[in-house]
Amino acid sequence: MKKMINRVDDVVSDQLKGFAKANPDLIVSLDPFYISRQKPANPKVALISGGGSGHEPMHGGFVGLGMLDGACPGEVFTSPTPDQMYECAKQVESGKGILFLVKNYTGDVMNFETAAELLHGDGFKVQAALIDDDVAVKDSLYTAGRRGVAGTVLAEKILGTATEQGYSLDECSKLAKRITNHTRSIGISLAACTVPAAGIPGFTLADNEVEFGIGIHGEPGIKRMPFTDSDSMVTQMMERLLDNTPYERDVRRWDNDKGEWLEEKWTTSPLIQGDNVIVLVNSLGGTPLSELYCVYRKVAEIVEKNGLSIERNLIGAYCTSLDMQGVSITILNADDEMLSLWDKPVHTPALRWGC
Repeated sequence: MKKMINRVDDVVSDQLKGFAKANPDLIVSLDPFYISRQKPANPKVALISGGGSGHEPMHGGFVGLGMLDGACPGEVFTSPTPDQMYECAKQVESGKGILFLVKNYTGDVMNFETAAELLHGDGFKVQAALIDDDVAVKDSLYTAGRRGVAGTVLAEKILGTATEQGYSLDECSKLAKRITNHTRSIGISLAACTVPAAGIPGFTLADNEVEFGIGIHGEPGIKRMPFTDSDSMVTQMMERLLDNTPYERDVRRWDNDKGEWLEEKWTTSPLIQGDNVIVLVNSLGGTPLSELYCVYRKVAEIVEKNGLSIERNLIGAYCTSLDMQGVSITILNADDEMLSLWDKPVHTPALRWGC
C-alpha cells in the first residue's frame, strides 16, 4: 500500500493540522477532534454533524456560512465520540439551540444521542435529525434500517441556510424530517477502498464485476454483478431510485420539555411527474470528473423521461469512501422552500457560491 500518510495512528490528526493551516478562519480542535466556525454575533440554531473520517470533504469541508457550524470527525470509518459532539456544541451554541444531523449508522446514532442527553442536562435545547437516504438495503453491517449517505450533503446545505435565515430549532427539525423523507441515494463500486490501518483493499472485485448498492464504508450492497457499461449501470441505479414503494420506519426524537426520547413514524415521499429535483452525482473517491459527467448525462435523460425537472445539480466528490472507485446518485424531491434555501450564499472549504 502506498498512501500519502505518515504513521497510521496519526492520519486524522495530521489531516486536521493541515486543514487548520488551509482554513485559518475556522477553529480546529485536536483534543477532542472537531472543526467549528466562530460563535455567531447574532444568535442562531447551531447545526452540527459528523462521522468517521474517510468521507472528505464531508463533513469538515462543509463548515462555514450557509452550512454547518461544527463537524466532529472520528477515526477513519469510526464514529466520533460523545465528548467531541458535546465540546463542539458548546463552542458554537449561541442561544437558539442545537440540531445534530446524524447519518444512520449505529455508532453515530448512539453517540449523538448520548451527547444530546448530556447537553440537555446542562440546560441546552437540542434535537437530533436522522438521515437515512440509501435505498439499497434496509439493514447492513453498521445500521438498523437504511444507511445515511450522500444525501447528507444536500441536507447540510438546506438546513445550514435555514439556520442563517433565523429558523427556530423546531422549524429546523421539521424541515430536516421533510428533507430526509424526500431524499434517496444509491451507489456502486468498481474497486474497493483501502483503509490505512488495514493496508489492503476491503474486498476484491473481478475486472468485469461491480458491487451494486455499496455502502460508504465498503459494506456489501444488493448484489455483485457483471459490469457492462456506464449507461447500463446508471439505468439500473435509477430504477431503484425511482421506485416509489413507501419506506416506513420508527425514528427517535428528543423531547426537550419531557427530557426523553419519543418515537415518530416516518414515511418516505413519492416522486411524481412534474416534481422538481436536485441531483447529486458523487464520486466515492477514485472516480474522475469526466466519468461523473458521463453518469450525469444518463441520469438527466432518465429523469426527464420520467416527467421530473432537474432544477439544481452537484457533480463531483462530496461524500467519498477514501479512494474507492465508484459513484453514487442522489435525488432530492425539492419543494420551493428547499430550492430557495439551496440558492442562498454558501462559503465553506468545499462548497461556495453567492459570496
